[in-house]
Amino acid sequence: MANDQGIGYWLTRRAALSPAKTALIFEGAQWTYAALNQRVNTLAHALKSLGVNHGDRVGYLDLNHPNFFLTLFATAKLGAIFVPLNFRLAGPELLFIINDAGVHTLIHDEQFAPVVDSIRDELTCRHLVRTNTDAAAQARPPAGIRGFDQLFADQRDSEMDNQVSPDEVAWIMYTSGTTGRPKGAMLTHGNVLWNNISAWVSYDSSTNDVTLVCAPLFHIGGLNVTPMTAFTKGATVVLLRQYDPVKVLESIAAHRVTTMFGVPAMFQFMALVPGFAEADLGSVTAFICGGAPVPETLIRLYADRGIPFVQGYGLTETAPFATIVPMECAASKVGSAGLPPFFTDVKLFDDDDEEVAIGERGEVCVRGPNVMKGYWNRPDATAEVIRNGWFHTGDIGRRDADGFFYIVDRKKDMIISGGENVYPAEVEDCLYAHPDVAEVAVIGVPDAKWGETVRAIVVAKPGTAPTAEQIVEFCQGRLARYKQPQTVVFTDVLPRNPAGKVLKFELRERFGGAEAGPSSPAAVAATEAPAPAPAG
Repeated sequence: MANDQGIGYWLTRRAALSPAKTALIFEGAQWTYAALNQRVNTLAHALKSLGVNHGDRVGYLDLNHPNFFLTLFATAKLGAIFVPLNFRLAGPELLFIINDAGVHTLIHDEQFAPVVDSIRDELTCRHLVRTNTDAAAQARPPAGIRGFDQLFADQRDSEMDNQVSPDEVAWIMYTSGTTGRPKGAMLTHGNVLWNNISAWVSYDSSTNDVTLVCAPLFHIGGLNVTPMTAFTKGATVVLLRQYDPVKVLESIAAHRVTTMFGVPAMFQFMALVPGFAEADLGSVTAFICGGAPVPETLIRLYADRGIPFVQGYGLTETAPFATIVPMECAASKVGSAGLPPFFTDVKLFDDDDEEVAIGERGEVCVRGPNVMKGYWNRPDATAEVIRNGWFHTGDIGRRDADGFFYIVDRKKDMIISGGENVYPAEVEDCLYAHPDVAEVAVIGVPDAKWGETVRAIVVAKPGTAPTAEQIVEFCQGRLARYKQPQTVVFTDVLPRNPAGKVLKFELRERFGGAEAGPSSPAAVAATEAPAPAPAG
């Protein structure tokens, strides 16, 4: 094991150093590092018995649960690749990702059985494993599906004799694609490690920390901002199944939580909980925030409670930290994305890949050991974004005289709704399949709770008269809820340039207000609001 540098060995080593320390707390249950490592070893042997070998992919679909970490670490100990899946995706979206990754074994919870069963005949997985809280159901899973708990029967819990190098792929994390197809960012064991080293150097973390994890773990923000660093340092992770502002405040008090990652909307919703003023937040040393700049009013609100924000900007492809705002600068640099962390370089380039001057706009480009290896099965897409050692984010930024970066424009018209990335092309592709839609363009519109929501501007086919409700309903089951249009506007024609490209900036000027403009002949269909989650 001496030469093993993979994520799985991190847990092996931590269990040896801190066997009795509490590693994980979830819904009244808790595991020491020794117990967690023992359980992981057993699962690793079980996956091996299913034929999972070095380099194979293991998919996971569920809300936040300890089984996520068990599967992640067990996969890592085999030198296999972990593929966390967005539980908000619809069947066709999951089908593409699972088959694109070539998932060998898919582990999913019973509540997602309907969506998995809807695509089961088209999946190329060798094994399906289902988790269930009902012991009887676990003992008698459906034909062709294994029960998760059954995997542990008659398996050893010894360490795996498997060497994993830092440049091997640890995770494939899928990001929404501007062309309508998501791409799998390959993050290596080294990418994860160096991101965490930079985080440790940039802001204080301790073996005595108790970090609350309530952002979805399938996101790079939920996964690799606090929990992986905590497991490495021997701190304690308190895991919530999903975000609930009331439960968050209760958990902070009950477990003396010191840190938590979230997007601004999550902290805003916490502040709206009745009794927030009396909530016990005395144990918190810092809140770590990403996905969007933290509003100054929110910074002041929590500062009055003695809690600073550590703000950052990053992407799945950068694992995620590209810049971090030092705690002491949270108020003086409101709106800033921050400074590059210790082992990462950030520059702004023009269209000729030349660095722009201070104050000028340029594309945000990142270089460092935290930058992904590339996109899975997409050497063309990899070559587009990684040039001369620099990862080109597609985001436009500027830098002030103090070296702080500011993000000033969105990546290829991307919409960020509740911290989730939504690419208009993906939504447009879906809506073009509607029989009454002749043309469609999608933009983001301001929303007080979610930052932005999706609006579809539709040109109906001659002789048809679709309603806004019908357009929204068409997306249900085809797109994740957060990607579905919250509002629909009908118009006679989409503005285009001489080359035929839709002029999104004109659409935003005409139809981009919080409400559909008076000139728009039709209007608004509301759907259930998207749940907040960190950008990925």
